[in-house]
Amino acid sequence: MTFDNTTPHPAARYDAEVRQTVPFYEMFQRQTLELVQAIKPEPACWLDTGCGTGYLVELALPRFPQTHFILADPSASMLEQARWRLAGQPGARVEFLPPLPSESLSTWQPAQKPQVITAVMCHHYLQPPEREKAVRACYDLLNPGGLLVVFETIELASPEGTATGLKRWGDFQVDAGRAASLVEAHLQRYKTEILPVSVGAHMALLRSTGFQTVEHFWLSLLQAGFYAIK
Repeated sequence: MTFDNTTPHPAARYDAEVRQTVPFYEMFQRQTLELVQAIKPEPACWLDTGCGTGYLVELALPRFPQTHFILADPSASMLEQARWRLAGQPGARVEFLPPLPSESLSTWQPAQKPQVITAVMCHHYLQPPEREKAVRACYDLLNPGGLLVVFETIELASPEGTATGLKRWGDFQVDAGRAASLVEAHLQRYKTEILPVSVGAHMALLRSTGFQTVEHFWLSLLQAGFYAIK
């Protein structure tokens, strides 16, 4: 099968299929928005890297009426879906970068540095050196005091914990209506295509990059949310 992005879902069907695949997907978006509102309630510029179909930015636009949003994703097909979703927004509010992964953001020279960068469920496709480059690129782009919010698939501390997490993840997908063969294929991606990181290791990476405040603020099954302030 040919994929038009790094997820197992074609971009045109991503919005429907991800909700059958990732537990608490909608909650990730709400938690991200609420966290930004608490820490950076009026960011002038917000970069959403790994933006996918633009869903997070669609939710954020009315909550942050003065913010300029920049969307980046390595998949041209995902960006096409995001452009379609946000077609009614004025150019002064929404800007799209050419296809660009997070680890290559260092090649981008912004006219205005973002105060917020979000990376929701996109860095877990990266090998450790590329994940480190992605975090470094985000750090370098942020102004002092800038906020990075990241959701990752995580590695648990024990084989038993991992087995339980995978079992619950599979049960969620079955209950959501996915075929057993698709569920098994998705779980096989864990540690092969989806590359988890432990909570401790990711917090250590954020600190070693230079972030002054590093926190873990969400945990569900095999996904976790982190934030860091430069």
